[in-house]
Amino acid sequence: MRAVVRLLPARSLWVLLAAALFATVHPAGAGAQMNKPMQVQAREITLKAVDLIVAKGLDAAAEEFNRDGEFKYGEIYVNVIDFAGVWKVYPPRPAGVGMSVINVKDPDGRDIVRDILSVARDSGEGWVEYRWLNPASNRIEPKVTFLKRVPGQELVAYVGIYR
Repeated sequence: MRAVVRLLPARSLWVLLAAALFATVHPAGAGAQMNKPMQVQAREITLKAVDLIVAKGLDAAAEEFNRDGEFKYGEIYVNVIDFAGVWKVYPPRPAGVGMSVINVKDPDGRDIVRDILSVARDSGEGWVEYRWLNPASNRIEPKVTFLKRVPGQELVAYVGIYR
């Protein structure tokens, strides 16, 4: 090993040390954090989901959203509600499809669904922050959701992640 270390220029050693440090402190590099979704992923998946709804229709898209894969893995899943606040797609509990969630509030009393619908109507897309029960930790934790209105339809697709 000494021979290898001596053969590497000092600058290369610093690069290797920096890479090792980055891997241990950066969210994308840490072992447990590697699978933790980031906000950019929530946004990208939501935008792809909206594109899929536009291209194939809600029913065909819902089949893909409910199947493990690109749109459903770990804590990631695509929700779709209509402007009345009725679930159209809810992968964690498909039996909930058709239920009104318009009055759902977070533990602090924030009207989550109304906030989502307000952003969808006013801006077409954006972020909503709230607190929610994380099933992985069984604790109330901050959550941030990216949402986008489906163009030309009274539907909103969204993906949330715990912080």
